[in-house]
Amino acid sequence: MAGRWLDLRWALSVLCVLLMAETVSGARDSSTGAHISPQFPASGVNQTPVVDCRKVCGLNVSDRCDFIRTNPDCHSDGGYLDYLEGIFCHFPPNLLPLAVTLYVSWLLYLFLILGVTAAKFFCPNLSAISTTLKLSHNVALRSWPALTCSPHGVTFLAFGNGAPDIFSALVAFSDPHTAGLALGALFGAGVLVTTVVAGGITILHPFMAASRPFFRDIVFYMVAVFLTFIMLFRGRVTMAWALGYLGLYVFYVVTVILCTWIYQWQRRGSLVYSMPVTPEILSDSEEDRVSSNSNSYDYGDEYRPLFFYQETTAQILARALNPLDYMKWRRKSAYWKALKVFKLPVEFLLLLTVPVVDPDKDDRNWKRPLNCLHLVISPLVVVLTLQSGTYGVYEIGGLVPVWVVVVIAGTALASVTFFATSDSQPPRLHWLFAFLGFLTSALWINAAATEVVNILRSLGVVFRLSNTVLGLTLLAWGNSIGDAFSDFTLARQGYPRMAFSACFGGIIFNILVGVGLGCLLQISRSHTEVKLEPDGLLVWVLAGTLGLSLVFSLVSVPLQCFQLSRVYGICLLLFYLNFLVVALLTEFGVIRLKST
Repeated sequence: MAGRWLDLRWALSVLCVLLMAETVSGARDSSTGAHISPQFPASGVNQTPVVDCRKVCGLNVSDRCDFIRTNPDCHSDGGYLDYLEGIFCHFPPNLLPLAVTLYVSWLLYLFLILGVTAAKFFCPNLSAISTTLKLSHNVALRSWPALTCSPHGVTFLAFGNGAPDIFSALVAFSDPHTAGLALGALFGAGVLVTTVVAGGITILHPFMAASRPFFRDIVFYMVAVFLTFIMLFRGRVTMAWALGYLGLYVFYVVTVILCTWIYQWQRRGSLVYSMPVTPEILSDSEEDRVSSNSNSYDYGDEYRPLFFYQETTAQILARALNPLDYMKWRRKSAYWKALKVFKLPVEFLLLLTVPVVDPDKDDRNWKRPLNCLHLVISPLVVVLTLQSGTYGVYEIGGLVPVWVVVVIAGTALASVTFFATSDSQPPRLHWLFAFLGFLTSALWINAAATEVVNILRSLGVVFRLSNTVLGLTLLAWGNSIGDAFSDFTLARQGYPRMAFSACFGGIIFNILVGVGLGCLLQISRSHTEVKLEPDGLLVWVLAGTLGLSLVFSLVSVPLQCFQLSRVYGICLLLFYLNFLVVALLTEFGVIRLKST
């Protein structure tokens, strides 16, 4: 499915409008003192002094619940569940290990929800939007990791791969207490991808890296890290600084476009005087075209029935809501089947609530009964997930909740659509379902990311860990594991250069757009600059390690004449292990600065 992702420029603007509306709505809550920041405590309703929430474990067991409920530092702006209150008010102290185990299990399942939603619903709808808008693309973009050698890859593909990271950063930056979580996740994912993932690729399949894309991406990423280092040193982010991050990413995209045009122009000129290209020196994109053309046979045709019959509406609906392919199930391994069992409830819920338009299918994935059902359920999900359901329960005129009006309007529209269309032919305005699916899946991802951030903060309170160490470990690992498996698969299939390029192109988008857009939305919400609260020495260790890893690659790769070997990959893995040891020793106070 990821091979069809094409562009983001139009879709990202829609997402920005959506998130801006959500954060502006949250401004009312913050202005009334729903959340009290440590720098500016609210006055009037609650005069409780603000105390670090992590001190709750040092109190008597009988006082912990009241501390959690009355201390503003323990409150969260968004989310559906109060995890801290659940641990300290609803679980007995002797069952704290059980509560932590349940929270960690729920956290892992949320990561699964993020991955499934982004891969199977969010990105396919972005692809359909791009096709509907007739945005230009070429055959080389049909391969997943082309994100660093084309303007479409650095926008659409990068956002599709980094959606969990971006949404997690947006949620974390909405609260000064969890800003360190966002920085830790973005920096931690950067260190992980540029060391573990890049090193794993070279170990699996040594190769010769493309020099110009490598230099371009690593230099831009080093500039982004340097800007973030200065931002941490200043301790605040202004509107101009946030716009500068987004402007730098725009400049990066423009640079990629210019480099692509120059390369194509030079290639066209060289082909006039060059010999025919032999299979041994084909580029990665050319190999992908050859591979895709030679493996274009659709084996699914063998399983199609010889005689077709007219399905009933109930049969069409049941088949559309079935997330399990029985033929694929019989061929897969036991590991795949076990993971699929956990995915089934998520996929069924998303199939029920998120429409998906597939331009590559003859019927464009038009399922009349299910799509009509989407006209009722999808808008309902939107109002119940926007600002954690605040809009959905709002009563119009004090009489009718918004969600009731949405259900009535959706039912009327679904009835008209059902009787005005047929099962065999998609309607003329079927492409609008792609926008509805994009909006619904984006809000599902945002809701899951909000819960992820809240759980991580709760675990940090229980174990007295900083947000930075949680971000660079659990959040970074959870958000990056999908990219890691994809890159390793590409390397094993013989495309290590593509996978290696993806390591740098995607994280450039994550850090520039994650920090820039997250801070921009928070500034528009609070009308003040974003205050950063670095968690002591650890955040500087993290930023320095990321910069050092980039310098190591910048120096060592050219010294190898861009021929990356397994030794280089092993060095990167050892670098990450040493980083983890230093980070944990810093977190627990073994490594610390001497007080003057």
